[in-house]
Amino acid sequence: MSALNPQEIKTNLLSGLTVALAMVPEAIAFALVAHVSPLTGLYAAFIVALITSAFGGRPGMISGATGALAVVMVALVMQHGVEYLFATVVLMGVLQMLFAAAKLGKFIRMVPHPVMLGFVNGLAIVIFLAQFGHFKTTGADGVQHWMSGAALYTMIGLIALTMVIIYMMPKLTKAIPATLVGILVVALMVIMLGIDTKTVGDLGSIKGGLPTFHLPAVPFNWETLRIVFPYSLILAAIGLIETLLTLNLIDTMTGTRGQPNRESMAQGAANVVTGFFGGMGGCAMIGQSMINVNSGATKRLSGIATALFLLAFILFGSAWIERIPLAALIGVMFVVAEKTFEWGSFRLFGKIPKPDILVGLLVALVTVVFDLAIAVIAGVIVSALVFAWEHAKHIKVNAYLDGNGWKVYELEGSLFFASVAEFQTLFSPTDDPQDVVIEFRRAKVVDHSALEAIDALAERYKMAGTRLHLRHLSPDCLEVLENAKGMIEVNVLEDPNYHVADNKLA
Repeated sequence: MSALNPQEIKTNLLSGLTVALAMVPEAIAFALVAHVSPLTGLYAAFIVALITSAFGGRPGMISGATGALAVVMVALVMQHGVEYLFATVVLMGVLQMLFAAAKLGKFIRMVPHPVMLGFVNGLAIVIFLAQFGHFKTTGADGVQHWMSGAALYTMIGLIALTMVIIYMMPKLTKAIPATLVGILVVALMVIMLGIDTKTVGDLGSIKGGLPTFHLPAVPFNWETLRIVFPYSLILAAIGLIETLLTLNLIDTMTGTRGQPNRESMAQGAANVVTGFFGGMGGCAMIGQSMINVNSGATKRLSGIATALFLLAFILFGSAWIERIPLAALIGVMFVVAEKTFEWGSFRLFGKIPKPDILVGLLVALVTVVFDLAIAVIAGVIVSALVFAWEHAKHIKVNAYLDGNGWKVYELEGSLFFASVAEFQTLFSPTDDPQDVVIEFRRAKVVDHSALEAIDALAERYKMAGTRLHLRHLSPDCLEVLENAKGMIEVNVLEDPNYHVADNKLA
């Protein structure tokens, strides 16, 4: 607190209040998706937001109960009950802490930019589409129907008013977050004019007490572990992927650098605590994080304030919070979706390689249709395959006869599993003279497939009765090569000193 000036304190507190108001319907909705009580989602939002904001590696990022995790939890809760969910969340947190202890968070930096772009755009679409669930009402027959008539037009009008206020307010003043003003103005108008529209209370009551310690009521045996471990592993992976990608996004937006391993450790600790206090677990929330960062709140205080405001709503303010119209909060999330979506990505068509565009579209589509984890994994795999394919085409050779009448092949490019087939076609052992030199000065041997290709080529030249000379190979290649060992010309001063990816090496 002493490091913050009064303006920063005000900005972070007001942003924390705004984010807390926006989190309430999200937490309730995700709890209902997972078939648990609204308080289970709210307790998770409070605990996860508090711990990650206080101890995490990305100040300004907001974490809580999320839809990406809720959809995985449904099957577990339906089959085994909520107590198994609490046990799963605890183990999920332990796995995330092990991930952090192994310092694996740095590998999120390997996610290519097209995957990040697809992730952002896909989640923006998911946030946008998720709001339409609030346009449904449950009829007397217990079936949900789309709203119509005056109820629908009222909802649309209030959403539009909220969005107009949010977009116009910064032109008048930035002293108060525009999002908070939009929520308060629309809420007061609905309450004072007695407008009939859906409110937060229609989703479920948020009134409750302090979360209490609760040991999951499950048998502590191998059968329980067999049930919960697969879910814990999936939830841990999804939670970390969404968290670390959101961290990367905020890093880009703020021009600062977060700490992935510290954030992973805080996420794990938060989920362990949540599981023991009756919460459904959580991870970073890109929508709420965007509200926070766009409000200029990039300090830990904003997330801590969010958590404390949530707790205050549960303990003292439920009667008022439940009267907030859903339309105001839907309008906020529509604005978040619009600001999150990278509209500039449309300008990239025709300006960047087609494979990068394909990867971005693929990740966005899979995020919308399936889930984030599958989307990111698919995007990374496709990006890696594209990279391998492109580099496989870049292996080439310059052949000539030197002053001794020896045939010299100057190799250029990376020799690895994808380029070995092309490598084999560059040489003609039966047509070459008695002495042949393969020069690796401008090439790099990358993996074991490359070493096997060199060995196979050496065998072909040996069978043709040709003396083969291999120059400027990395010293560790010599450890693995078999047929070609006697053909390597070692030059201590000039030979490169890189390491080949091969598990045979000592």
